[in-house]
Amino acid sequence: MKFLDEEIEKYAEAHTSEESSILKKVHRDTYANVIMPRMLSGHLQGRILATFSHMIKPNLVLEIGTYTGYSALCLAEGIADGGKIITIDINEELEEKVKGFFQESDFRQKIDYRIGNALDIIPTLSEKFDLVFIDADKENYGKYFDIIIDKVQKGGFIVADNVLWSGKVIPGKSNGSDKDTKALIDFNLKVHNDTRVENVLLPIRDGLMILKKI
Repeated sequence: MKFLDEEIEKYAEAHTSEESSILKKVHRDTYANVIMPRMLSGHLQGRILATFSHMIKPNLVLEIGTYTGYSALCLAEGIADGGKIITIDINEELEEKVKGFFQESDFRQKIDYRIGNALDIIPTLSEKFDLVFIDADKENYGKYFDIIIDKVQKGGFIVADNVLWSGKVIPGKSNGSDKDTKALIDFNLKVHNDTRVENVLLPIRDGLMILKKI
């Protein structure tokens, strides 16, 4: 996941607005107490997600993959008055911890946190979303795209995390035989060739695919 020179990355973070106190708490707790803390969006990517949200000023946001709530809190920052984020995660073991973080934040009224399989929950949603963030099991990225594209407003955005997968998606960098790598290679090609969206792949952290529905 480390593509930039370490000193350049530190310089970028040093010249990026600080995290809020609740985000710092989520970060510390995740690294101290949760398995695979590198799944956390973290400072730089978190500020990028917050900036996207402030720019778009979405009424409705959908997040697929809550983890410990860091990215949901970032995305909630720019949500319009009266709007909300629906964030879905399948890991019920983290539910009470994440609920606690959300309740402690200034965005508690804007966050609709649901536990369950996103592939089952999303088809039941009647809302149209202005912004969707995909950061869940990589094997199902293509399926998530298929079930959300018609639920995104025209001109709305989809952001998918980890699309560079530590560089494994690059030809010759891996044999592409593991399911996650193959799924991400297929997803990147799928959305790049989909005429319903415009796309740019940003080499930030582990890769962000930004899609605009046209």
